[in-house]
Amino acid sequence: MALSARRPRAREAGLVLGTLSPGPHNAITDVAGVRVGHVTLIAGEGPLVPGRGPVRTGVTVILPHEGNLFRQKVPAGIFVLNGFGKCLGQEQIDELGVIESPIALTGTMNVGVVADGLVAHAIRTNPDVGITTSTVNPVVGECSDAYLNDMQGRHVRQEHVLEAIAAARPGPVAEGCVGAGTGMSLFGFKGGIGTASRRLPALLGGYTVGALVLGNFGRREQLTIAGVPVGRELAHWQPPVDPEPPETGSVMVILATDAPLLDRGLRRLARRAALGLARTGSIAGHGSGDYIIAFSTANRIPHDPNGLVLTLRHIVEDGALIDGLFQAAVEATEEAVINALFAATTMVGRDGHVRHALPLDETLAILQRAGVLR
Repeated sequence: MALSARRPRAREAGLVLGTLSPGPHNAITDVAGVRVGHVTLIAGEGPLVPGRGPVRTGVTVILPHEGNLFRQKVPAGIFVLNGFGKCLGQEQIDELGVIESPIALTGTMNVGVVADGLVAHAIRTNPDVGITTSTVNPVVGECSDAYLNDMQGRHVRQEHVLEAIAAARPGPVAEGCVGAGTGMSLFGFKGGIGTASRRLPALLGGYTVGALVLGNFGRREQLTIAGVPVGRELAHWQPPVDPEPPETGSVMVILATDAPLLDRGLRRLARRAALGLARTGSIAGHGSGDYIIAFSTANRIPHDPNGLVLTLRHIVEDGALIDGLFQAAVEATEEAVINALFAATTMVGRDGHVRHALPLDETLAILQRAGVLR
C-alpha cells in the first residue's frame, strides 16, 4: 500500500528548475480551461493471482476545455520519441491535427477498456456519433504498471473513466501515486503523476505552457536533478533485495498551451519536451515508450463548420516568442518529472514487490551540497 502523508513539491523544498516563472498552481491547469481528473484503484495484498489482484492501477484524464470536445476540437500534435508503446489515437492526430476526446492515461493493458469509456462518454454527450455524423477518435496513452499491479485483470472499467471525467477540475492537481500513476516506477523509485507550468513574460504575450507527465522510466543511476547526479549518489541507498529488471518503462507527456499554435507548431513544441526528459536522466531506452502530446486551447475547430474556410490565429514562428515557448516546454516537463518523484510515496504491490519513495532528506542534502537549493 501507499503511505498517505503529503510530501513537498520541488519548489516547496527549495528546488527551482529553470528561469521562467510558473503559473499560480505550477500545473497544467494553469492553462485556462484545462481540467484533470483521477480515479485510483488500490486493492488486495500478497501473491499475484492473475485476473484478481493485487490491484495498483488507475486512470487519469486531461480535458482541454470545459465544453464538448467532439463538437469543438482543439489543435494538437504528437511526437514519438521512442515507439515501444501503445498510444491509441495517434494516427488520426497526425493526420487531422486535432483532439476530439479527453486524453486518458492508464496502465498498458487497460488501454482497450479505457478507450471504451471515452467512446461511451462521446456517445453520451453526442448521440449522433456513428449514426448521422462521424465516429470519435479516443486518445489513450499508457505506461506499464506490471511490477506492482495485476495487469491481466484490466481492473480499470468504463465507469472509472466516466468517473474521472466527471471529477476533472481546474486548479491544483494531485500528484504521485494517483490515477494512472498508482502503479508506476521512476528511476527505480516510486513514480507516477507530476505536473508543472511556465508563463512567458508580458512582452512575449504572457502565454502559458503546462506539462503533465506519467513517469515510469529510468534506472536509479541515471537520475539527474538540476544537473546533479543524484541517482549515482543514491546508488547504495536501500538496494532492492532482488536484482533490478531491465528498463521496460515508459513516459507520457501532455503539454497544454494557450499560445495560438496549430498542429505543425505543436509538434515542434512537443519535440522540446524530450529535452526536459533528458535533463532528468532519461535516455528513451529501448523498452521505453515515450510519447508527447501537445495541444493548444487558443483555437477551436468546429465539428460542423459553417463554411468552406476557417480563419485561425497562429503565432509568428520566428524569434523570442517561439523560443520562449520551447524553453517553457523544456522547463515544465523537467519539473513535472521531479514533482512526480517528490510526491510519490512508498508502495507495496503484487508478490511483495516494493517501490520506495525517493528519499527526500538524502536527496535534498545532496542538492544542498551541490549548491542548487534556494
